[in-house]
Amino acid sequence: MESILTSTVGAIGWMIGLSLLGIGIGLGILGSKVAEAVGRNPETKGDVTSSAMVIVLSLAVIFLIVVALAVILLFFNPLTV
Repeated sequence: MESILTSTVGAIGWMIGLSLLGIGIGLGILGSKVAEAVGRNPETKGDVTSSAMVIVLSLAVIFLIVVALAVILLFFNPLTV
């Protein structure tokens, strides 16, 4: 029983840590490409930034889904029944 809870907490830590790492790397690449696009063609600043904001909000929603799944696993673990 104790090993199941330990494994669950470890898995939750990996889930949240890897999702934060992926989102951080993705946002860094996105930011550099947005800056490159605006620097190359300043007239399209509004279009590029609005598209980037849609992607940022999508990444935030995906992260919130991962955190919600982690909380569900933490408090309602199906393996400890």
